[in-house]
Amino acid sequence: MSRILIVEDEDSIADLEKDYLELSGFEVQIYNNGTDGLSAALSGGFDLVVLDLMLPGTDGFEVCRRIREKMDIPVIMVSAKKDDIDKIRGLGLGADDYMTKPFSPSELVARVKAHLARYERLLGAGQKTNDIIEIRGLKIDKTARRVWVDGTEKTFTTKEFDLLTFLAENPNHVFSKEELFRKVWNMDSVGDIATVTVHIKKIREKVEYDTSNPQYIETIWGVGYRFKI
Repeated sequence: MSRILIVEDEDSIADLEKDYLELSGFEVQIYNNGTDGLSAALSGGFDLVVLDLMLPGTDGFEVCRRIREKMDIPVIMVSAKKDDIDKIRGLGLGADDYMTKPFSPSELVARVKAHLARYERLLGAGQKTNDIIEIRGLKIDKTARRVWVDGTEKTFTTKEFDLLTFLAENPNHVFSKEELFRKVWNMDSVGDIATVTVHIKKIREKVEYDTSNPQYIETIWGVGYRFKI
C-alpha cells in the first residue's frame, strides 16, 4: 500500500483529500505546518507528497527544495495562488505537478495515481537487481563482485572471487582440484594444481571463523573440496 503525505494547513481541505485518497486504497498522514511536514517527509516511508504552498512554519517552496535535496519521490504542489510565476518557481524547485485550488478531489486522486505509476516505472527501469548469494552470514554480490562476512566487506582477488562463487553456486558437490582448475581457470592442470590449494587457503582466511574447522569450504581428503550448505 502506497503511503501519501499531505502537508496542508486548511483542515477541511486536508481531510477531504485524505478521505478520497484512503477510499482509493492509499495510506495517508496529514501535517498542518511546513516544519513538521518536512521532518516527516525526510524521515522516509512516504511514496508521494501533496504539498500546500502557503504554510505556517516553513513554506511549500522551501519544503519542496529540501525534499529534492534528499529524495526523488513525487511531489504535487497545491495552492490558491494562480500566478504563473508561482507555478514556474514550484516546478523549478522540483515539484512534479502543480494544482490550483479549488480542484476536484477525484482529480487529485487521478494525478496521484499517475505520478506513482510513472515513478515506479522509472525506478524499475533505472535499477537492476544484483545477483546475490547469501549463506549463513556470507554474502556474495556477483554483479558488483563484492563479498561480505557478517556485514564486513572482504577484499578478494579475481580468481579468489571466481573460485568462491563457483563453489557457493554448486553446494554439497565435491570437486577435485583438477576440476576446479579446469572450471575456474579454464585450463587443464599442467603442473599448476597447487594454485587451487593456495587460493582455497586464502579464501578460508577471509571467510572462515576458524580455518582449522571450516564451516563453508570443506576438504574431502583424497578427493577435493565442497561448499557446505
